[in-house]
Amino acid sequence: MEKTVYFMDARAQHMNHSLAAKVAALFDAAKFQNLFNEGEYVAIKLHMGEYNNTGYLRPVYVRVIAEKIKQYKGIPFVTDTCTLPYTPWAGRTNPIDHLKTAARNGFTAESCGCPIVIADGFGQDDIRVDLPEGIFLKEQYIASGFAMASAVIVLSHFKGHPLGTFGGAIKNIGVGCASQRGKLNLHGGRHPKYGLHTYSYNPILCLGLKCPNAERCMSICPMDAIKIDENGVHWEKEKCIGCTAHLFGTMGCGVFLSLEILDGLETAAIGISDSAKAFMNLVGKENVGFINMAIDVSPWCDCIPWTDVPIVPNIGIFASVGDPVAIDVACLDAITESEGTPNSVAESKDVINAGIPKMAACGSLVGVSENIQIMSAVKNGLGIKEYRLRNVIPQEVPKMEEGGLLPDSGIAGRVLRRLYALKNPLPNPNAEDGGFKRNPNRIDMTEYVER
Repeated sequence: MEKTVYFMDARAQHMNHSLAAKVAALFDAAKFQNLFNEGEYVAIKLHMGEYNNTGYLRPVYVRVIAEKIKQYKGIPFVTDTCTLPYTPWAGRTNPIDHLKTAARNGFTAESCGCPIVIADGFGQDDIRVDLPEGIFLKEQYIASGFAMASAVIVLSHFKGHPLGTFGGAIKNIGVGCASQRGKLNLHGGRHPKYGLHTYSYNPILCLGLKCPNAERCMSICPMDAIKIDENGVHWEKEKCIGCTAHLFGTMGCGVFLSLEILDGLETAAIGISDSAKAFMNLVGKENVGFINMAIDVSPWCDCIPWTDVPIVPNIGIFASVGDPVAIDVACLDAITESEGTPNSVAESKDVINAGIPKMAACGSLVGVSENIQIMSAVKNGLGIKEYRLRNVIPQEVPKMEEGGLLPDSGIAGRVLRRLYALKNPLPNPNAEDGGFKRNPNRIDMTEYVER
């Protein structure tokens, strides 16, 4: 059995080949309009980018999907969830900062063409889902906002990820649709074997109050479990809930680096797939459409407050219904087969000489396998690996007028006729040179051609 995955490459030589037009074309090819009925709410699940990240998907793609949903009489809204404080300056840990960050990145109700909703409110507005088939998680907490939707269009930027090695459709629903409490769950918060509170740490490396980052380290933990004094760092492990705040904030000094991190990351990769399964159980696979955009494939996720050089040239856009596994495998295969981008992590000599797959080498912090997320998703019943890639021909010109793909005003010449009839843009329309002051002679380009 194979899952059909629709595909359009990233090349563009005509207005019909625009990536925005291709998103609309894939919406129709995959028949996303069959996911919902007239008058029903349709969620567009999106990662709108961390503060100062620049690699996230542009708002225009969301706008096209919103217009397509409206075309078929659905009611769209854009949504995401609160994050854990995984860095000291995470800009999406609560709905206030999240909406401000989204707006800074260009996502507003005006740009998207529909409301933006933080689906888990202040992090705990969620629905508990029993998950007996889960490998790591036996229950999960999914943001309540998704229960409001009759259908969900999952728009994912396929790229690297420091935890799951890659971030695509599975990660977008597994992490992105879990409430903040659900994220704590899949990261192993207070787990007796994998919880961060069980990790060893290196207090001898702490400079105490002499360190220029001492104030930051004392502020980083929302549970106030880290204290700094003249003697160094004191970590009250019994207070730690496993939010990961202290890991990224202290990577430079090595105080909290330990071998247990690898076990935790590998387990969390399984947790992502389990969480994705919980989401699909709640919403129903027949109600979920997936679009993966393999463009600007940065080594790390859009949740990081910077963006590195893409590891491969732009690949294209993939679409599928009901199965996030097959579409992610299709993207992984395409990236594995692609040439690396010059001056990117994928083209470093260490990566090439070791023969490490691009996503595993570039996405992971410490070499977590890209296969864990996929194989655990197969085992828990989330989806299948086998797919059939179907190339979609770009839209014909008449269809450009559908789904918001042309300006409301239509053809520009027709719009400007009234203005130009009243005020000709030429200073003197009757003059031979139009009334502009310019050099009237032909210019010899010879001296400008060579440097």
